[in-house]
Amino acid sequence: MVPYASIPCSVLVDHVKYRLLQAFLAGQYPPGARIVETRVARELGTSQAPVREALRDLEALGVVETTAFRGARVRRPTAAELLEAFVVRAQLESLAARLAIPRLGDDDLEALDGLIRDMIAAAERGDVHAEALADAGFHGRIVELAANATLLRVWRTLEPYSRTYITMATPGADPRAIADHHVPVLEALRGRDPDVVTDVLRRHFEDAAATITRSLAERRPTPAERPPAPPATTPRPGSSRSRRRPATPAPALRAPSAPAGDPNNERTT
Repeated sequence: MVPYASIPCSVLVDHVKYRLLQAFLAGQYPPGARIVETRVARELGTSQAPVREALRDLEALGVVETTAFRGARVRRPTAAELLEAFVVRAQLESLAARLAIPRLGDDDLEALDGLIRDMIAAAERGDVHAEALADAGFHGRIVELAANATLLRVWRTLEPYSRTYITMATPGADPRAIADHHVPVLEALRGRDPDVVTDVLRRHFEDAAATITRSLAERRPTPAERPPAPPATTPRPGSSRSRRRPATPAPALRAPSAPAGDPNNERTT
């Protein structure tokens, strides 16, 4: 995280929250990583109070989780949460596209095309986080063009999910295909037919949901996400446990496999 010299006091918590969120989405704090308040405060040049308040806000968004004796950690949304977010995003962005179409100019379409090119370039060089950034920028630009502050504010609460989808799904999916899925959306916007745009966006999110369901079922947990091993106990000398003979190991049993495509066949946080 890049430190900065000062933050206006009136918006201190919002700035800290924004910086933390960007750091999470950029992969500087991977899922399961511990967030040390003193370290963040030192990096940002603030006291711990605004950092603590920002973490509370991020916990309310579902981005951070706090547990006793372990502090705050970055939380990874479950597959179910991501899929639910896609249902809401599909409706929000369809409405945004309808409102944006009368305002669409050639420069806006060119900017959206540039974001798709950024996604493709990032996919080709294997930069997952850069692709996620361009992806969120593409969808965010459509919502911004709707010129509806309430709609934009609601959509932004789902931004962590829109970026997390890319960073979670890419290990099991084709990142170039994810980028290419945005081309039909742009072509529909060029046609300026609200019904066509709505249909294309619906299919876009259906394809995204199918991809994440398939990818997360195949995903393995990272070391940071694995639960800690229970502490080993040492038997007291002379106890019955210490005199117990080693048991003959039982034959290994193969765990039953989960159904293919089950979104719950994953490690979540």
